[in-house]
Amino acid sequence: MINTEAIKKLSKEEKLKMMEAIWFELLNEEESIKSPDWHNDELKKTEKRLLDGQEEVIEWAEAKKELRKRFE
Repeated sequence: MINTEAIKKLSKEEKLKMMEAIWFELLNEEESIKSPDWHNDELKKTEKRLLDGQEEVIEWAEAKKELRKRFE
């Protein structure tokens, strides 16, 4: 098992490769992973705001750009 200190020593590229490997491993177990109830609650709230015209729909590329600016 890799510990936090070992992760800190990895390059950014190595960390991203590790994250990708973990993500793909989790995807293989997708059926056995249950989302918490609050995820569904939030999705319903967002859907209601969208139907009520209170939510703006933007392209994924634009959303990523906005999030990167927000968290730089």
